[in-house]
Amino acid sequence: MIAIASLLIDWHRKYGRHDLPWQRNRDPYAIWVSEIMLQQTQVNTVIPYYQRFMQIFPTVASLADAPLEAVLALWSGLGYYSRARNLHASARAIVSNHQRCFPADRCALEQLPGIGRSTAAAIVVFSFGQREAILDGNVKRVFARYFGIDGFPGEPKVQKILWEKAEEALPHDYQNGRIGAYTQALMDLGATVCSRSAPACEICPLNRHCIAAIEHRIDQLPTPKPRKSLPQKEAVFLFLLRDRKLFLQKKPAPGIWGGLWCPPEVGTGIDVSAYCSDQWRIQVDTLYELPLLNHQFTHFKLRIYPKLLTTQSEKPALSDDSIWIHPSEALERGIPAPVRKLLQRTFSSSNNLTISV
Repeated sequence: MIAIASLLIDWHRKYGRHDLPWQRNRDPYAIWVSEIMLQQTQVNTVIPYYQRFMQIFPTVASLADAPLEAVLALWSGLGYYSRARNLHASARAIVSNHQRCFPADRCALEQLPGIGRSTAAAIVVFSFGQREAILDGNVKRVFARYFGIDGFPGEPKVQKILWEKAEEALPHDYQNGRIGAYTQALMDLGATVCSRSAPACEICPLNRHCIAAIEHRIDQLPTPKPRKSLPQKEAVFLFLLRDRKLFLQKKPAPGIWGGLWCPPEVGTGIDVSAYCSDQWRIQVDTLYELPLLNHQFTHFKLRIYPKLLTTQSEKPALSDDSIWIHPSEALERGIPAPVRKLLQRTFSSSNNLTISV
């Protein structure tokens, strides 16, 4: 087998990314935060979130000491909120079980919430210079094409082959930063050259030996995931407004939005005025039908029918999981992306509806 590690390390020296915020030191905490944020999220999206996060929570102890709500507020808009919940839980485990010292062992890291084999490997590679293989989405694509591996990479048997190739491709001389350069090169190649669509094969350092390129199968590999039509769900969001303040509730965990603040949610076909009266003894004065919003998750599509309801009724007694809050202040809380979009769309300063209510 051609020593692809040397080819990649040489390529990375000239063309790789060297100035990302998390590349400035070998602090395992900083690297861990970046690796979690980068899961299923592009670098350019992550950078401002990462910089804000590290400014507020510069150490694992500061993250562990913070309330989950503060963590979710900083994460708001980045999506996949289980990552933030797992990050917080792992920080607390590191403080309580590892004396605030970040584990330097891949297997130990894999015991923490939200850290799988590839993420753990990346942390010990970049922080401690250990010889471990990674296999994130970009790397799977590079290896599937280079080695000509058929089959959807998410299938266990295909993933097993990819892990074997990832192990075989590791540089044997991994001292003096070579393992870090190789690992970063793999990530960079998948993100900037061997992209999912329109890969730049003409500038790829692996082109001459890539089976997919040789056999003209670039557009066939990796094998796409078998298509399934996503189920469609519907919900009505109630933006209940009194004295220019909104009623929001914290979603319980576990759940896709667990720990985030949302407007009350009911099924379609519900008499919302009667619902507000039954639930909170609130009389709805006016009701505005707002434009629907379509939002797609990984496993389903959600059609949201937002309704703006105004009331002058007395505010019901609040629990720890409910608040009345001004829309602009709500945007500073941990809220899901579609709720943020609806708030910005409905309560922008240019929206006449806001002025009238």
